[in-house]
Amino acid sequence: MFVTCQLALIRLFAATRKAAQEDITVQSHPPAMFIADSPGLDFINSIATPVDTPFDWIADGDGLLRWLAQAKLVRSDVLDELKARARPDELDDVAGQARDLREWFRGFVRKHMGKPLAPRALKELEPLNRLLESDQAFSRIVPHRHDDHDGFALERTRRWRSAETLLLPIGEAMARVVCEESFTDIKACEGPACTLMFADHTRARARRWCSMAICGNRAKQAAHRSRMKDKGGA
Repeated sequence: MFVTCQLALIRLFAATRKAAQEDITVQSHPPAMFIADSPGLDFINSIATPVDTPFDWIADGDGLLRWLAQAKLVRSDVLDELKARARPDELDDVAGQARDLREWFRGFVRKHMGKPLAPRALKELEPLNRLLESDQAFSRIVPHRHDDHDGFALERTRRWRSAETLLLPIGEAMARVVCEESFTDIKACEGPACTLMFADHTRARARRWCSMAICGNRAKQAAHRSRMKDKGGA
């Protein structure tokens, strides 16, 4: 499905794009963009250039916590607990590992997108498998969280022993891209300067843009200017 960005997001980027990242407060950080229809691809898109200047949503530890909360990959109470326990430099280090993981996965996806993922690609996924193998996840029986539902539910959770465990839900999201998405349907936005990627789940597999509100609109405006220029020269 298409996910469009609000004009308010574009205005917010325009207002903050000239500020250095280290000077931007928590309140002035623009909300992350989730346009990929796949959390693992949204993670690749956690650095982007929606207006003029690149913005990295996981540039530091606090940014990583915000992105995980907005992506709904980690519960807010878990994030609050880990932030209280970890040193700021520890979270910053994990954010650096997350950025390295992101760029590794970007390279993997770009290499294989547009065609079926071949079995021989498994060897390239060893870094991701090593991350997944470090998980200490488990299942347990808990009461249903919905008031209108009696009985119990089987809940999958993990032991959040350190800040590095924040990489595990990211690893799972990337693994789902590999195992559940058709790489034939993974595309890059056709915007000339856009770096965003997405899974095309439209019926005709005809999606071209990260968002019609951003790159799609720019393309329409460019086509309109071109037509006006041609008419003027006729």
